[in-house]
Amino acid sequence: MTQPIVSVQWLNENLANSNLIILDASQGKTASGKVSNLENVQIFGSKFFDLKNTFSDQNSIYSNMLPSPQLFETECQKLGINDSSIIIVYDNLGIYYSPRVWWMFKTMGHDKVFVLDGGLPEWNKAKYELVKKEVTKSEIGNFKSNFKTGNVKDHNFILQNIKSKKTLLIDARSEDRFFGRKKEPRPNAKSGHIPRSINIHYDTVLKGNTFKSSNELGNLFEQKNINDKPLVFTCGSGVTACILFLASELVLKNSKSIYDGSWNEWSQIDGLPIG
Repeated sequence: MTQPIVSVQWLNENLANSNLIILDASQGKTASGKVSNLENVQIFGSKFFDLKNTFSDQNSIYSNMLPSPQLFETECQKLGINDSSIIIVYDNLGIYYSPRVWWMFKTMGHDKVFVLDGGLPEWNKAKYELVKKEVTKSEIGNFKSNFKTGNVKDHNFILQNIKSKKTLLIDARSEDRFFGRKKEPRPNAKSGHIPRSINIHYDTVLKGNTFKSSNELGNLFEQKNINDKPLVFTCGSGVTACILFLASELVLKNSKSIYDGSWNEWSQIDGLPIG
């Protein structure tokens, strides 16, 4: 597998692979109110990857911040994940939380991780088997974290880049939120955007539940005048930024990273400029 996504057909044909670990990254209602009609079902054998309550920094005042490599390692081992595991991640919104989990594993040094293109809705549409959600116990795995610092940027890097312009910052929020025409869903976040960033709403890289074709994605990024600069993706809290990251990974060779704190952090730090 050379691409970071797999089809529902591929997964259905490879369910018997003993190295396969299927992670269900579904969450409840999103910050913007998006919900799924597939809340109480899963793909057989899936393990729940609790992005909000386990695999995020619970000591941070900001949502969805990356946990420490040690915590990530320990919790992955509890899920029975090994260094040899082939990880397939999905969520029940199609493409929403799963790219964030994919990026986290890549950031922790595990390359054998893939997103199920279309997620649970596409699996259901193909009439593959769904079962009621269940909690399964796993033998402790031997997963080890190998943190890739280059995959993550902080607000100091973003601030310096406003002057240096060495990196292109791409915001995945809606145009209304980017330009401050719509109130942010998180109560303490101001409206607006980071100066010198550009806006590509994450929804524009999707067609229904799945990613657009490589040709369509290539044309989209070309229309936005994406050159060979390093790319940093941001959004409200670091989740939908990973959708753009994954879409760009399908067609662009630029180096890429995520501003983990994203707008939720940037807008709440006194003194940082707002566009």
